[in-house]
Amino acid sequence: MEGQKLTIIKKVKKGGGAGHHGGSWKVAFADFMTAMMAFFLLMWLLSMGPQKKKEDLANYFKTFSLFGEGGVSSSSVSLSDDAAGGKTQVNPGPSAPQSGGSGGDQEGDAEHQEMEAMKAKIQADIKSRLAEVKDQVVINEFEGGIKVDIMDKNGQPMFKLGSTELTDKARQVLAVVAADIKNSTRRIEIEGHTDAVAYNSNQKFGNWELSTARASAARVELEKDGLNPSLLMRVSGYADTEPIIKDNPFDPRNRRISIRILYPQKPAPAGPQPGGTGPDAKQPGPDQAPPIIAPPAPPQVAPQLVK
Repeated sequence: MEGQKLTIIKKVKKGGGAGHHGGSWKVAFADFMTAMMAFFLLMWLLSMGPQKKKEDLANYFKTFSLFGEGGVSSSSVSLSDDAAGGKTQVNPGPSAPQSGGSGGDQEGDAEHQEMEAMKAKIQADIKSRLAEVKDQVVINEFEGGIKVDIMDKNGQPMFKLGSTELTDKARQVLAVVAADIKNSTRRIEIEGHTDAVAYNSNQKFGNWELSTARASAARVELEKDGLNPSLLMRVSGYADTEPIIKDNPFDPRNRRISIRILYPQKPAPAGPQPGGTGPDAKQPGPDQAPPIIAPPAPPQVAPQLVK
């Protein structure tokens, strides 16, 4: 036993691929390459889009906030620094509605450019010819076209107190707007709005009647200034249901006339017509409603509360 040699066998266990010498880095590298491919694909798609859409996308992210609404649905241009109680605001919105078929993008861009030119023309004419009331005229762009709001302010109403008679300044503003839109073929809607102060001079004549009658008075004035009556699509009153100063429904700027200049309507798709009786029949939408022409302005009354 003393002369025998002791044999020692040492077994070494090889690692199972853990740590930096394993294959997990391949998964991370594959994820990285996928992300880079998606990023470069996105950059390529953005570079192929029209310049107007690029600008709209850039403006969207400039105004995006995690603590508010995700972007803005319309763009507004105020004609003065103190309009609507704040500084001049320019909010991005979607580009003009696109028409289907070949050349739809070019047609939509042309329509949008025409509306932008009309908006800029109205804005420039108001500033140059009626600078003293430029803070009472606000031009908004919305999905269906552009909207011109002609608002009251303390000491400078657009209608005589408690009545449907336009003031001289209001007639001048409407004359400028009519001159800039009368040669267009765009459809027109006119809306009347009041503040939340109750109209109590006559139980049969309240804010609904007052807002509708004022919208009709604006329609008559625009037609006198050369607006083609066939372009009118709707004349309506909203009373105090859509204040422009939402946090103060009694603000005098909520008393206003809104003139909407609309994009052309798209042709109706083939299929069941509105008013059908079958299971697939569709009901008329808001854009298909028949024109609502307000009645003539009622006789003047002596109000108990000044509007």
